[in-house]
Amino acid sequence: MTFYPTERLALFIDGANLYSAAKALGFDIDYRKLLDEFKKRGLLVRAYYYTAIAENDDYSPIRPLVDWLDYNGFTLVTKPAREYTDSQGRKRWRGDMDIEIAVDMLQMADTVDHLLLFSGDGDFRALVEAVQRKGRRVTVVSTMKSQPPMTSDDLRRQADNFVDLADLGNIIGRPQRAPQQRYNAADARTPAEREAEDEY
Repeated sequence: MTFYPTERLALFIDGANLYSAAKALGFDIDYRKLLDEFKKRGLLVRAYYYTAIAENDDYSPIRPLVDWLDYNGFTLVTKPAREYTDSQGRKRWRGDMDIEIAVDMLQMADTVDHLLLFSGDGDFRALVEAVQRKGRRVTVVSTMKSQPPMTSDDLRRQADNFVDLADLGNIIGRPQRAPQQRYNAADARTPAEREAEDEY
């Protein structure tokens, strides 16, 4: 992965796609570390984060993350997720952000040198090609090391650089939390109480 210190960078993070890739690799993204890492690699102009939010839910699990990102250096692009019912009758949400990502990347290609797309979605191949025609470099960040791979081969080949998210895990990953121990009343006994109970 080649970066130049004077290069103007912009990040375009497909939130759902990055979340799925990191989950498949077994770690969580620390977005502060992610931002800090790319600030070291060039002149970071903008870091976009795209996600759909279920508007009619009283509490959405993504909302605390979205609020944190909004106050900590990311440009949030959101839209309401649409509810639908899948073939098994389960309630699901859909919120495709491809158009928003494409429009922003094409606009930012006029002012930055290197665009980083955090997505493995093959639909972005033509977008990457269009940005390259403007004389800009494009790096795709996703993973081939998960089962199944989370990136399109066409997208990976089109990009100037491909960075496997697995290789960034130690840099931008959040430390794994120890599993919480379930409280067991038997464990709270004193050694004398355990001995007395074991005798019966």
